[in-house]
Amino acid sequence: MLANSRLYSVLFNKCPRCHQGDFFVKNSAFSRHFDRMHEHCPHCDENFMPEPGFYWASMFVSYAFYTIYTLITFGIVVVWLGVDLDYYLMGLIPTLVLLTPFFFRMARRTWLTIFIKPLPQQRI
Repeated sequence: MLANSRLYSVLFNKCPRCHQGDFFVKNSAFSRHFDRMHEHCPHCDENFMPEPGFYWASMFVSYAFYTIYTLITFGIVVVWLGVDLDYYLMGLIPTLVLLTPFFFRMARRTWLTIFIKPLPQQRI
């Protein structure tokens, strides 16, 4: 059920149209060139660069991911577990820096997925 959804393409580095071709060149967000993208889908030839400056708005999506992550971890660590706020903040800053490539890639995939309609499912 998840295999042909928009959420699948965002979570698993797949083309938002065909759900088979890779979006980024490397599958890992924690590699040396984490930001290298294919210009077109290797499987269906969908254009991943619709216009110059298209991905500027994905920084707002990235900001939303950072905010959600911060709120969830605050709720778990400070409210539920009762850890002091100073210790939470000392741990939050390094984790946000380490998660930057992951959120960068997720934001770009999410932003493009909003604008591309997936292919209809093929019945076998």
